[in-house]
Amino acid sequence: MRLSSPPELWTLLWIVLLFNAMGCIQSIRCKPKSFRDSIIVLELNTSIDSNPTSIDEASSVVLRYRTPHFRANARVLVPPVAAKETWTIGWIQACNHMEFFNTYGDKGMSSWELPDLRDGKIPAISDSDGVNYPWYGNTTETCTVVGPTKKDSKFTVSMNDNFYPSVTWGVPVSDSNVPQLSSIHRDQSFTTWLVAINQATSETLVLQTIRWRMRLRIQVDPERPLGHRAVLNEPVAQEQPQILGKNEPIPSNAMVKPNANDAQVLMWRPKNGDPVVVIPPKY
Repeated sequence: MRLSSPPELWTLLWIVLLFNAMGCIQSIRCKPKSFRDSIIVLELNTSIDSNPTSIDEASSVVLRYRTPHFRANARVLVPPVAAKETWTIGWIQACNHMEFFNTYGDKGMSSWELPDLRDGKIPAISDSDGVNYPWYGNTTETCTVVGPTKKDSKFTVSMNDNFYPSVTWGVPVSDSNVPQLSSIHRDQSFTTWLVAINQATSETLVLQTIRWRMRLRIQVDPERPLGHRAVLNEPVAQEQPQILGKNEPIPSNAMVKPNANDAQVLMWRPKNGDPVVVIPPKY
Protein backbone atom coordinates (compact mmCIF):
# COMPACT_ATOMS: atom_id res chain seq x y z
CA MET A 1 0.00 0.00 0.00
CA ARG A 2 1.49 3.37 -1.00
CA LEU A 3 1.30 6.25 1.45
CA SER A 4 0.99 9.80 0.24
CA SER A 5 2.51 12.85 1.92
CA PRO A 6 1.25 16.42 1.96
CA PRO A 7 2.98 18.71 -0.60
CA GLU A 8 4.06 21.00 2.24
CA LEU A 9 6.15 18.19 3.78
CA TRP A 10 8.03 17.53 0.50
CA THR A 11 8.69 21.26 0.14
CA LEU A 12 10.12 21.41 3.66
CA LEU A 13 12.39 18.42 3.01
CA TRP A 14 13.78 19.97 -0.17
CA ILE A 15 14.52 23.22 1.68
CA VAL A 16 16.41 21.32 4.42
CA LEU A 17 18.45 19.38 1.85
CA LEU A 18 19.26 22.54 -0.07
CA PHE A 19 20.50 24.35 3.02
CA ASN A 20 22.62 21.35 4.02
CA ALA A 21 24.20 21.27 0.57
CA MET A 22 24.89 25.00 0.71
CA GLY A 23 26.40 24.56 4.14
CA CYS A 24 28.77 21.83 2.86
CA ILE A 25 29.86 24.01 -0.04
CA GLN A 26 30.44 26.93 2.26
CA SER A 27 32.42 24.71 4.62
CA ILE A 28 34.66 23.49 1.79
CA ARG A 29 35.25 27.03 0.58
CA CYS A 30 36.03 28.28 4.05
CA LYS A 31 38.51 25.50 4.74
CA PRO A 32 40.88 25.13 1.79
CA LYS A 33 43.43 22.31 1.74
CA SER A 34 46.25 22.99 4.17
CA PHE A 35 49.84 23.43 3.09
CA ARG A 36 50.53 20.02 4.65
CA ASP A 37 47.95 18.36 2.40
CA SER A 38 49.04 20.25 -0.72
CA ILE A 39 52.65 19.05 -1.02
CA ILE A 40 52.57 16.38 -3.72
CA VAL A 41 55.13 13.73 -4.65
CA LEU A 42 54.69 13.71 -8.42
CA GLU A 43 57.10 10.84 -9.06
CA LEU A 44 59.24 8.55 -6.92
CA ASN A 45 61.89 6.11 -8.11
CA THR A 46 64.21 3.94 -6.07
CA SER A 47 66.48 1.02 -6.89
CA ILE A 48 69.75 -0.75 -6.15
CA ASP A 49 72.08 -1.14 -9.14
CA SER A 50 72.08 -4.61 -10.66
CA ASN A 51 75.87 -4.99 -10.79
CA PRO A 52 77.41 -7.24 -8.11
CA THR A 53 79.84 -6.08 -5.44
CA SER A 54 83.32 -5.63 -6.93
CA ILE A 55 86.51 -6.69 -5.14
CA ASP A 56 89.84 -4.84 -5.31
CA GLU A 57 93.04 -6.65 -4.31
CA ALA A 58 95.44 -4.02 -5.62
CA SER A 59 96.83 -3.29 -2.15
CA SER A 60 99.09 -5.66 -0.21
CA VAL A 61 97.80 -4.09 3.04
CA VAL A 62 94.02 -4.04 2.62
CA LEU A 63 91.24 -5.66 0.61
CA ARG A 64 88.72 -3.17 -0.73
CA TYR A 65 85.24 -3.83 -2.07
CA ARG A 66 82.61 -1.61 -3.60
CA THR A 67 78.90 -2.45 -3.34
CA PRO A 68 76.25 -1.42 -5.89
CA HIS A 69 74.54 1.92 -5.27
CA PHE A 70 71.18 2.44 -3.64
CA ARG A 71 69.44 5.32 -5.44
CA ALA A 72 66.33 7.37 -4.73
CA ASN A 73 64.91 10.38 -6.53
CA ALA A 74 61.62 12.21 -6.25
CA ARG A 75 59.84 14.98 -8.16
CA VAL A 76 57.98 17.16 -5.70
CA LEU A 77 55.38 19.91 -6.09
CA VAL A 78 55.21 22.52 -3.33
CA PRO A 79 52.18 24.86 -3.42
CA PRO A 80 52.54 28.63 -3.02
CA VAL A 81 53.87 29.57 0.41
CA ALA A 82 51.72 32.43 1.67
CA ALA A 83 53.74 33.37 4.76
CA LYS A 84 57.39 34.26 5.30
CA GLU A 85 58.25 30.63 5.86
CA THR A 86 61.19 28.50 4.75
CA TRP A 87 60.60 24.85 3.93
CA THR A 88 63.36 22.35 3.15
CA ILE A 89 62.41 19.18 1.32
CA GLY A 90 64.85 16.29 1.05
CA TRP A 91 66.14 12.92 2.19
CA ILE A 92 66.80 11.71 5.74
CA GLN A 93 68.29 8.26 6.32
CA ALA A 94 68.87 6.06 9.36
CA CYS A 95 70.59 2.73 9.91
CA ASN A 96 68.35 0.19 11.68
CA HIS A 97 70.68 -2.81 11.77
CA MET A 98 74.37 -3.49 11.16
CA GLU A 99 76.43 -6.67 11.00
CA PHE A 100 79.96 -6.17 9.69
CA PHE A 101 82.30 -9.05 10.59
CA ASN A 102 85.75 -9.83 9.19
CA THR A 103 86.99 -13.29 10.18
CA TYR A 104 90.69 -14.18 10.47
CA GLY A 105 90.82 -17.98 10.48
CA ASP A 106 90.97 -19.38 14.01
CA LYS A 107 92.38 -16.14 15.44
CA GLY A 108 89.09 -14.28 15.82
CA MET A 109 87.25 -11.50 14.03
CA SER A 110 87.15 -7.73 13.72
CA SER A 111 83.78 -6.06 13.80
CA TRP A 112 82.52 -2.55 13.06
CA GLU A 113 79.75 -1.95 15.59
CA LEU A 114 77.24 0.70 16.65
CA PRO A 115 77.08 -0.01 20.41
CA ASP A 116 73.75 1.67 21.21
CA LEU A 117 72.10 0.08 18.19
CA ARG A 118 73.72 -3.29 18.88
CA ASP A 119 72.51 -3.26 22.49
CA GLY A 120 68.96 -2.24 21.60
CA LYS A 121 69.19 1.15 23.35
CA ILE A 122 68.03 2.96 20.20
CA PRO A 123 65.90 1.77 17.25
CA ALA A 124 67.98 3.57 14.60
CA ILE A 125 70.90 5.96 14.20
CA SER A 126 71.31 8.93 11.89
CA ASP A 127 73.06 8.32 8.58
CA SER A 128 73.50 12.04 7.94
CA ASP A 129 76.63 13.36 6.23
CA GLY A 130 77.71 14.52 9.69
CA VAL A 131 77.40 18.22 8.83
CA ASN A 132 73.89 18.99 7.63
CA TYR A 133 71.79 17.27 10.30
CA PRO A 134 69.31 15.72 9.86
CA TRP A 135 69.76 15.61 6.05
CA TYR A 136 71.67 12.90 4.21
CA GLY A 137 73.40 15.67 2.25
CA ASN A 138 72.84 19.22 1.03
CA THR A 139 73.53 19.15 -2.72
CA THR A 140 71.11 17.09 -4.80
CA GLU A 141 69.59 15.67 -1.59
CA THR A 142 67.64 18.79 -0.55
CA CYS A 143 65.81 21.79 -1.95
CA THR A 144 64.68 24.88 -0.02
CA VAL A 145 61.59 26.99 -0.74
CA VAL A 146 61.53 30.47 0.80
CA GLY A 147 58.13 32.13 1.14
CA PRO A 148 56.13 34.03 0.30
CA THR A 149 55.79 32.54 -3.18
CA LYS A 150 52.98 33.05 -5.70
CA LYS A 151 53.42 29.94 -7.83
CA ASP A 152 53.89 26.21 -7.35
CA SER A 153 57.50 25.07 -6.98
CA LYS A 154 58.53 21.87 -8.77
CA PHE A 155 61.92 20.25 -8.29
CA THR A 156 63.77 16.93 -7.98
CA VAL A 157 65.71 15.71 -4.95
CA SER A 158 67.98 12.67 -5.29
CA MET A 159 70.46 10.66 -3.26
CA ASN A 160 72.64 7.58 -3.55
CA ASP A 161 74.53 5.41 -1.09
CA ASN A 162 76.98 2.51 -1.20
CA PHE A 163 79.88 0.96 0.77
CA TYR A 164 83.55 1.18 -0.16
CA PRO A 165 85.54 0.02 2.90
CA SER A 166 89.06 -1.29 3.42
CA VAL A 167 89.71 -4.49 5.37
CA THR A 168 93.24 -5.38 6.51
CA TRP A 169 94.68 -8.64 5.22
CA GLY A 170 96.39 -9.17 8.58
CA VAL A 171 94.91 -9.26 12.09
CA PRO A 172 94.22 -5.58 12.95
CA VAL A 173 95.77 -5.75 16.46
CA SER A 174 98.98 -7.35 15.18
CA ASP A 175 102.12 -5.66 13.86
CA SER A 176 102.39 -8.45 11.31
CA ASN A 177 100.99 -7.93 7.84
CA VAL A 178 100.81 -11.67 7.11
CA PRO A 179 97.48 -12.34 5.31
CA GLN A 180 95.04 -14.16 7.58
CA LEU A 181 91.71 -12.69 6.48
CA SER A 182 89.39 -15.60 5.64
CA SER A 183 85.91 -14.13 5.18
CA ILE A 184 83.82 -10.94 5.21
CA HIS A 185 80.15 -10.78 6.19
CA ARG A 186 78.03 -7.64 5.97
CA ASP A 187 74.30 -7.11 6.44
CA GLN A 188 72.88 -3.61 6.94
CA SER A 189 69.34 -2.25 6.85
CA PHE A 190 68.22 1.35 6.37
CA THR A 191 65.08 3.45 6.36
CA THR A 192 65.06 6.48 4.08
CA TRP A 193 62.46 9.23 4.35
CA LEU A 194 61.44 11.97 1.93
CA VAL A 195 60.64 14.82 4.29
CA ALA A 196 59.53 18.47 4.36
CA ILE A 197 60.66 20.54 7.37
CA ASN A 198 59.59 24.07 8.34
CA GLN A 199 62.85 25.74 9.33
CA ALA A 200 61.19 28.15 11.76
CA THR A 201 58.81 25.81 13.59
CA SER A 202 60.57 22.45 12.95
CA GLU A 203 57.23 21.05 11.74
CA THR A 204 58.14 17.81 9.98
CA LEU A 205 56.05 16.21 7.25
CA VAL A 206 56.98 12.68 6.15
CA LEU A 207 56.09 12.42 2.47
CA GLN A 208 57.43 8.94 1.67
CA THR A 209 59.21 6.07 3.42
CA ILE A 210 61.63 3.58 1.83
CA ARG A 211 63.30 0.53 3.34
CA TRP A 212 66.38 -1.09 1.86
CA ARG A 213 69.06 -3.59 2.73
CA MET A 214 72.60 -4.37 1.59
CA ARG A 215 74.12 -7.84 2.10
CA LEU A 216 77.34 -9.52 1.05
CA ARG A 217 79.59 -12.43 1.90
CA ILE A 218 83.14 -12.69 0.59
CA GLN A 219 85.26 -15.82 0.99
CA VAL A 220 89.04 -15.31 1.18
CA ASP A 221 91.91 -17.77 0.84
CA PRO A 222 94.93 -15.98 2.39
CA GLU A 223 97.27 -18.66 1.05
CA ARG A 224 96.64 -17.67 -2.55
CA PRO A 225 98.66 -14.93 -4.29
CA LEU A 226 97.48 -11.32 -4.12
CA GLY A 227 94.85 -10.66 -6.76
CA HIS A 228 93.40 -14.17 -6.54
CA ARG A 229 92.36 -14.50 -2.89
CA ALA A 230 88.80 -13.22 -2.60
CA VAL A 231 85.57 -14.48 -4.13
CA LEU A 232 82.10 -12.97 -3.79
CA ASN A 233 79.83 -15.72 -2.49
CA GLU A 234 76.53 -13.86 -2.23
CA PRO A 235 74.45 -12.15 -3.23
CA VAL A 236 75.09 -11.50 -6.89
CA ALA A 237 72.08 -9.16 -6.97
CA GLN A 238 70.64 -7.23 -4.01
CA GLU A 239 66.99 -7.13 -2.96
CA GLN A 240 65.29 -4.08 -4.43
CA PRO A 241 64.14 -1.32 -2.05
CA GLN A 242 60.59 -1.30 -0.71
CA ILE A 243 58.40 1.81 -0.90
CA LEU A 244 56.04 1.59 2.06
CA GLY A 245 52.33 2.09 1.56
CA LYS A 246 52.08 3.67 5.00
CA ASN A 247 54.71 6.13 6.17
CA GLU A 248 56.73 5.42 9.29
CA PRO A 249 57.62 8.10 11.86
CA ILE A 250 61.26 9.16 12.11
CA PRO A 251 62.93 8.08 15.38
CA SER A 252 64.40 11.00 17.32
CA ASN A 253 67.91 9.48 17.05
CA ALA A 254 67.74 9.75 13.26
CA MET A 255 67.44 13.54 13.50
CA VAL A 256 70.42 14.39 15.72
CA LYS A 257 74.08 13.67 16.39
CA PRO A 258 75.88 11.36 16.31
CA ASN A 259 75.67 9.87 12.85
CA ALA A 260 76.61 6.27 12.13
CA ASN A 261 80.12 7.06 10.87
CA ASP A 262 81.01 8.98 14.03
CA ALA A 263 79.40 6.49 16.43
CA GLN A 264 80.85 3.26 15.04
CA VAL A 265 83.69 1.45 16.77
CA LEU A 266 86.06 -1.20 15.42
CA MET A 267 86.37 -4.14 17.81
CA TRP A 268 88.76 -7.09 17.78
CA ARG A 269 87.07 -10.15 19.20
CA PRO A 270 89.67 -12.92 19.59
CA LYS A 271 88.60 -16.54 19.68
CA ASN A 272 90.23 -16.73 23.11
CA GLY A 273 90.44 -13.67 25.30
CA ASP A 274 88.69 -10.37 25.89
CA PRO A 275 87.48 -8.00 23.16
CA VAL A 276 89.75 -5.07 22.29
CA VAL A 277 88.78 -1.62 21.00
CA VAL A 278 90.87 -1.04 17.87
CA ILE A 279 89.31 2.25 16.72
CA PRO A 280 87.12 4.13 19.23
CA PRO A 281 84.07 6.14 18.13
CA LYS A 282 84.75 9.71 16.99
CA TYR A 283 81.76 11.00 18.91
